[in-house]
Amino acid sequence: MSVSLRIGIIGGGGWLGGAIAGSILDAGLVGPRNLSLSYRSEPPRRFPNSFLTTDNQELADRSDVILLAVRPADWHALEFDAGGKLVISVMAGIRLDTLSGRHNTDRVVRALPNAAAEVTRSYTPWTGASDVTEDDRAVVRAIFQACGSEDEVGGESDIDYLTGLSGSGPAFPALLAAAMMSDAVTHGLPAEIAQRAVNTVMTGAGRLLERRDECPDDVVQTFLAYRGTTAAAIEGMRAAGFDASVAKGLSAAFKKSVSMGDAS
Repeated sequence: MSVSLRIGIIGGGGWLGGAIAGSILDAGLVGPRNLSLSYRSEPPRRFPNSFLTTDNQELADRSDVILLAVRPADWHALEFDAGGKLVISVMAGIRLDTLSGRHNTDRVVRALPNAAAEVTRSYTPWTGASDVTEDDRAVVRAIFQACGSEDEVGGESDIDYLTGLSGSGPAFPALLAAAMMSDAVTHGLPAEIAQRAVNTVMTGAGRLLERRDECPDDVVQTFLAYRGTTAAAIEGMRAAGFDASVAKGLSAAFKKSVSMGDAS
């Protein structure tokens, strides 16, 4: 990939835009002077050698690739002409054809990184319009490999589903951790000990799953086979509707993603 590639991030002053910017700089995908970031109020001070602007059209004009990292609700008031350049959206719900029509380009991609982009552990599914070229795909892969791992998926329905699954980032593990911590405190453990115990379990589990690269259900079955305390806990959670609750939550996220696109 050319070292002269110029990337612009609209919303570069925000959390996700800044995380992606930091990752691609650290990976050497672009140099600071080939990175442009737009912001609304406070300039992102961690990128002093990059081009900073409040003018999204100025950013688009000086970039080869334009990455949209704003909230869907804020995108509706955002206007710029991409002039046929590659546009990558990391917004939930906004459809490819809508992006294409608004920004004057047929080279559009939808991608869904998550919060772990900040520590280069994001999983990013993505899909592109029919006019996206192989060179464009290489750019998309390079950007999101700098943030973690990525997959090109079959279409926008897959993106809508994965918005809830992988797009949640740490939210679902944090939800489980919060429930575990609450139970520990209820049983008399000091809050600081409960938090340390739960956080260590969560981070350790993530590293172990990453290292062993096993199917999560295989791990569950291994613990069930021991017929010990962990098996008792798993069976109790499932009897209380754990699996059904997860499925219901993912279904709600999928419907929300689709409805956001319909509203655009």
